Formats: sequence, structure tokens, C-alpha cells
Amino acid sequence: MKNNSNKITLIYVLILMFVAVVGHKLFANYFLESATESPLEYSYLKDILYIIFSGILLKIILYQNEMRNKSVFEKLQLTNIEIKESNERYDIVAKATSDTIWDWKMEDDSFIWNKGIQGVFGYKKEDVGKTSKWWFDRIHPEDSLKMSVKLYSFLEQKTEKWQDEYRFQCADGSYKYVFDRGFLVKDADGKSIRMIGAIQDVTKQKEEEQRLRLLETVITQSKDAVMITDIDTSENEIPNIIFVNSAFTDMTGYSANEVIGKSPAMFFGKRSDILEYDKLKTAVQQYKECFVETIFYKKNGKEFWVNFSMIPVTNKDGEHTHWVSIQRDVTEEKEKEKEREQLIRELTQNNKDLKQFSYITSHNLRAPLSNLTGLLNLIDDINIEDPELKEIISGFSKSTHLLNETINDLVKVIIIKDNPSIQKEKVLIKEVFENVFNQLSFLISVHKPILKIDLEDVSILEINKSYLESIFLNLLTNAIKYRAPIRQLKVTIATKVENDNLIITFKDNGIGIDLEKNKDKIFGLYQRFHNYPDSKGLGLYLVKSQVESMNGTISVSSVVGKGTTFTIVFKYT
Repeated sequence: MKNNSNKITLIYVLILMFVAVVGHKLFANYFLESATESPLEYSYLKDILYIIFSGILLKIILYQNEMRNKSVFEKLQLTNIEIKESNERYDIVAKATSDTIWDWKMEDDSFIWNKGIQGVFGYKKEDVGKTSKWWFDRIHPEDSLKMSVKLYSFLEQKTEKWQDEYRFQCADGSYKYVFDRGFLVKDADGKSIRMIGAIQDVTKQKEEEQRLRLLETVITQSKDAVMITDIDTSENEIPNIIFVNSAFTDMTGYSANEVIGKSPAMFFGKRSDILEYDKLKTAVQQYKECFVETIFYKKNGKEFWVNFSMIPVTNKDGEHTHWVSIQRDVTEEKEKEKEREQLIRELTQNNKDLKQFSYITSHNLRAPLSNLTGLLNLIDDINIEDPELKEIISGFSKSTHLLNETINDLVKVIIIKDNPSIQKEKVLIKEVFENVFNQLSFLISVHKPILKIDLEDVSILEINKSYLESIFLNLLTNAIKYRAPIRQLKVTIATKVENDNLIITFKDNGIGIDLEKNKDKIFGLYQRFHNYPDSKGLGLYLVKSQVESMNGTISVSSVVGKGTTFTIVFKYT
């Protein structure tokens, strides 16, 4: 504005000087020639004309200058409005894109960040550095070298554009994946003076890419066949295939090109289950998850059993976009299942045959045994003098008695195994043990064991009293029978309630059992672990059978020479 004023003043002075010189000559010539008026009048008239002319001229100059200034002012106003609107648009775009904008003035290495550096990365305003070093220091060490090489290559104009992905450190020390793009600003000489860039947080996209890459690896490397279909059922009842993995090709013999664009219905055939097909079709129509098992056909026409699932896939808006199917060849399992069913049928029949045989045997042998027992009782009344005959009859009597006991034991086992609906009642533990103690009073008085009885005042529901009595009787009899000869027998019988279970323990300090050799035989039928002549190997088998018939469990721990502990657990209600 000052230069413009000086120019206007200079032009105005020059014009007035020119007008004064020209006017003086004109007026002087005119008045000298006419000589009708005095020089004084000439001087006044000249001055008045000069003033009027200079005023008009000044007005014209000032008016033009004013108009120019007004035009410039209006242009400045429009420019300011455009700049303001541009800044507003810049702020709106920066907020909308959540980008972090940076401005790097290279000459003085000054750096300016927008508010994104705070909102996206969590830095406070006072923590943000003012130089490029602050920026580079926060790039992940593994990405720094690669990013720097690409950036400086761009600054030296070896590449036309610069963009890169790297990890940028947040205020809390964590890193975010970012996508950064920069643009150069040059002066009139083509020298780079500024660089402006925008950092975009792509952590979620990067994590999603990694997740999808992992899923893709799982799908392509899976041993199970994977098939993906679209959702269009306008042409086929089951949508067309758009992807299959290599396991699908291995299973069916079809390559991807041979099945893509076709419906999975192509794998069904004459021996496929039509009900399973209808179930699959209905699930597709209703966009519901479906599992079917049927016969499929390979490319070579060979049948195979397949476990087939169809699972609907939705996008973030909840709209169905695809179906994913997982398929597994279960032909081998089906064949094994058939073999197992056949084996079960055979075992069931064998069990029935054995049970029938046991019934028949026990029934058919009981009458002859009764006759033999009666005859032996009659012989007892006869005085036999021949010692050899007497010894033969004695051995025959013992064998007959032993056979009778064996048949009775077998009948007990058959009754337990064949009678799941045994009579159950509420039983008081102490009463059951008192009955057992009374039955074994003679043995107890003879061997005088130290008995430690710790029975809680509890009762068990849904228990057969005679079975429980038999269990106690067998375990206590075994403790007395297999006592250690070098020390007095100690037997501890205790009960406790724990986690809704009644736990019964029988502990003795007898000769013990070698569990390393006999662990799998402890509760076996006719298993003997000691050379006792009257041991039949049936007691523990009966105990386990009776415990399990009442929905209980029994376990044993034993050390040779130290003793044995049996633990019985019943559900306590």
C-alpha cells in the first residue's frame, strides 16, 4: 500500500508540473497578445484553473485507485473464505478418515502433526516432537531400515511416489500397523522443500489379513475336505460350489475345475439316503446348520460313507453370503461299527448261551449232588473198618461237598448278574456291621484281632441290605484268613461322607497282595493270590459284582507284608 501511495504522489506531481509549464506558456502568449487584461488577473485566473484541474485529476486518480483497492479487497475476502473453507474441509476429512496428517519442512527439519497423533496413538500435545527424529525413533526397529531406504530413495527422486507399511509406536509402548503416504512440495527451482503425508491406522486390517491367512492355511492344509458354496438356489436346490480344497480332491477324485459351478447334489446316487438329502435341502432353504451322514459317489463311481456338514456364513450385517461344508470319509469307521455290532450280537448270544448253560448245569447237577449227599450221609452211619475204603469215601465226600459249594457260588453270581432290579431299601450301616460281627463272632474270638470301628451314624438309600452284608462278610473274613502270622491282626473299618458320596474303607495289616503282578486279576473270577487250601478265588469277584449292581465302585491298594485297603464308594442321598 505504501508503494502504491508513493507512485500515485509521484505521478500526480509530474502531471501538475507538466500542466503548470504548458499552461503558463499558453496563458502568457494569450494575455501578451491581447494585452487587454492586467498581469494580476492573469495570475489569479491561472491559479484557479490549476487548482480546479488538479482537483479533478486527483479525484480521477483516487477513484481509480479506490476501485482497484476495492477489487483487490474483494479478491482477498474471497481468497480468505476459500482458505477457511479449505481448512474446514481439511479438518472434516481428517476427522472422517481418522488419518494422522504430518507436515515436514526439510530446510529447518521442523515437523507438524495434526490431532490424529493424539487421537490415534495416544500422545499428549506436549509429548509430540518437532523434528523428524521423533518420527523415526518411533518406527519399529524391524521396519525402520526398510522404511528409511524407501523414503530417502523417494526424496532423491529415484522413485515417483512414496508409500509404505510399518509399525508405529503408541504412547503406551505398544505398536500399531500403519499405512503412510507422502507427497513432495517443490520451490520454483524444483528443489524439494516440504513433504506432507497421511498415516492411516491399519492394525485391524492387518490382524484380519493375518487371521484370514491362517484360516486359508487351515482350510488348504486340512485333512478334512472343505467345500464352500454360494447361496443362490434358483437353479439348484443345493447352491453351487465356488471352492474346494485339495483334501476334497483326494477324497472324491474330482479336481476343483470339475466341480466349481456345480451343485453338491452331483455326489448323491442310487444308494444315498434320500431322507438325509431332504434334510440337507430343508436346512439350506431355512438357512440352518445341518449334519448328514450318507453314501457319496467318487468320480470313478466308487461308494464311500461321508459325514457331511453345511454351515451358513453371514456378513457383519447378518446377511447370509455363503455355505461352508466340512466333509469326512467315515467308510472305515462304518465298517468297524458294523463289525462291532456283529461282535456285540455274537457276544450277547454267547452270553445268553453261557447263562442258559449255567442254569441247565446248575439245575441238572443239583439233583445228582443231592442224591450223592444223601448217600454219603447214609454211609456216615455205617461202620467201615477197611481204612482204604474209609479214606476213599472221605475224599469222595470232600469233593462232593466242594462241588456243591461251587455250584452254589455260581448260582449266586448268576443271580447278581441277571437281576439288575434287586430290592433296594434304606439301610443303616451300623446295623449291617453288627449282623456281620455276630456271624463271625467265633472267628473273632479265636483269632482276637484288634478292631477299630469308626462308623458314622449314616444310612444309604437304594441299597440291597443282604448284598451289603455279604460285602462286609467277605472283606472281614478275608482280613482274618490272610492275616500275617508274625503280628497281631489289626482291622480298621470306617465311613465318611464326602462330596455327596459315602466312602467305606476296610484296612488290615495282613500279608498283602502283589499288585504289580495281580493288579488286573484282583476282582477276577477264581483268581487266587495265596496258597491257602480253602481259598476258592470267588469272594472278591462277588464283592465287586455286588458293589457294581448297587451303582457303587470299589478300589484296592496293597503292599506285600504290610496290608491291604479296600475303598468302596456309594452315592450318598
